[in-house]
Amino acid sequence: MPWRVAAVVLVAALLHAAWNAVLRRSRDRALETVRVAAGAGIVSAAGLLALPAPAPASWPFIAASALIHTAYFALLAAAYRGAFAPAYTVMRGAAPVLVALATSTLGVDALSGSSWAGIALVCVGVAGLGAPLVHGGVPGRAFLVALANACVIAAYTLVDGTGVRRAAHPASYTLWIFALDAVPLVAWALGARGASALLGGLADAGRALATGALTTGAYALVLWAMTRAPVAAVAAMRETAIVFAWLIGACTLRERPTARTLAAAALVAAGAALVKL
Repeated sequence: MPWRVAAVVLVAALLHAAWNAVLRRSRDRALETVRVAAGAGIVSAAGLLALPAPAPASWPFIAASALIHTAYFALLAAAYRGAFAPAYTVMRGAAPVLVALATSTLGVDALSGSSWAGIALVCVGVAGLGAPLVHGGVPGRAFLVALANACVIAAYTLVDGTGVRRAAHPASYTLWIFALDAVPLVAWALGARGASALLGGLADAGRALATGALTTGAYALVLWAMTRAPVAAVAAMRETAIVFAWLIGACTLRERPTARTLAAAALVAAGAALVKL
C-alpha cells in the first residue's frame, strides 16, 4: 500500500472514531444516529449537485450498500449501550478478518505476505482489546449487537470494494449511498418520534450536519483508497480507528486504558504498518 493511500486511510480512521465518540456522548443515541444519517444525507445531496453520476454498472452496488448501511446505523445506537471504546472494538475488530477471508476466497484481491501478517497482528491486538468485554465492559445484548454489526460492516465493505471500482467517480458513489440510506432512517424517526424531536434545537442541527460531514468524508476517503489498494488491506488499516477510539475514550469519556490496552493498541498500530508494506 503506497504511503499516500495509507495516510488517507489513517485520516479516515480518525474521523470515523471522532464521529462515533460524538454519538456515544448523546443521551438519546437512537435519535442521534438518525440525525447523523440525516446530516450525512443533506451533505451528500448538496455535494451531488456538483458531481457526475456514477457509472451504470455501479448502481446495483449503491442500492445494496445503502440498504446495508441502513442496518449499520440501526445497530450502532444499540451497540453503544456500554462503554464507547470496548463496543467500538468489537464492531470494528472482526470485520478485517471476514473481509480478508472473503476477498482471498473469491479472488477479488491478492494479498502479500506482509499484508497477511499485518492483518493477523491487527486481529491479535483487537482480541487483546476486546478480551475484557465479556466480563462487563459491554452488556451482553450490546456485545451481541456489536458482533452482528461487525458482520454488517464486513458486508458493506465487500460490496463497496467492488462497486466503487466500477463507479468511475468514487466521490459520487459515496454520496449516493449516504443520500439514499438517510431516507428510511429519517422516515422511521418522523413516524416514531415526530419532526420536532428529530430536528431538535439549533445546536442539534449543527451537530448533525458536522457529524454527517465527518461520516461522509471518512467513508469517501476509504472508498477512494479501495480503488488504489486491496480491499482487505484498506479494511485492516482502517481498524487503526480502534486505537483512536481508545484514546478518545480516555481523553473525553473518562475510560481509562490499562497496560494490556496499551500493549494491544501497539499491536494494532504495528499490524497497520505491516499492511502498509
